[in-house]
Amino acid sequence: MASVRDLLAKSTTLAGDESLREAQLLLCAALDKPRSYLIAWPEADVPAAAEQRYRDWLQRRIQGVPIAYLLGSRDFWSLSLQVNEATLIPRADTELLIETALSLDLSGDSAALDLGTGSGAIALALAKERPFWRITAVEQSAEALDVARANGERLGLQRIEWLQGDWFSELSGRRFSLIVSNPPYIADEDSHLSRGDLRFEPRSALASGVDGLDDIREIIDSAPMHLESGGHLFLEHGFAQGAAVRELLSAAGFSNVGSSRDLAGHERVTGGAWLGELAE
Repeated sequence: MASVRDLLAKSTTLAGDESLREAQLLLCAALDKPRSYLIAWPEADVPAAAEQRYRDWLQRRIQGVPIAYLLGSRDFWSLSLQVNEATLIPRADTELLIETALSLDLSGDSAALDLGTGSGAIALALAKERPFWRITAVEQSAEALDVARANGERLGLQRIEWLQGDWFSELSGRRFSLIVSNPPYIADEDSHLSRGDLRFEPRSALASGVDGLDDIREIIDSAPMHLESGGHLFLEHGFAQGAAVRELLSAAGFSNVGSSRDLAGHERVTGGAWLGELAE
């Protein structure tokens, strides 16, 4: 029977600086123990079933499967979210979108819309921080929407309206004070799609046309028909797309257009206010 120390030594088969941390995460999950257990009891024997789970996960991780998919969860904002191969893996970059939305001075019962909700990360984070907002979340994939709905139930955030549809297709005649989205924004032929975790994530949630902006264009073009006067639209995008998204928003008639930078200094979220006449 192998010990904790013996099995963690296998982390050398993982590539990258995160090898030990990832091995610890996998072993903690296999044992259903906290990380402190590994540190306090390095000589502890690992039961055969837990050892086999760990070895299976380690092999799949060596093959490149994202650790979030192996563990079935990913922390985002202040939430632990279930994820699987039907959903995009929530990333820390997207927390900037949450911060930007929460910076608005909206009334307590404002209507907010999350387009392309995936695992429900954005909608659930907003619901946690603004429990009286009326939040609607739209997702094209039925499998991903099931994950999002289950996350809401498990977290006790069940006031969200979950809809299956393509962007605004299920929202005829409805308007919102806030629309947010982390849409696909990678160019179809971008080499990053064949590297790292992106190889395993749903391509429909990642790629969007020759320049990566097809879905962003569609959202911007349709948003005025679904925004209240003074309503805001905020979009996450690639680190080099800020100028292009600002141009698209300005051309569509949005005001107060601007971008926010992530911790690395990259423009990551761009948005504006709809101050024009209500579009039909």
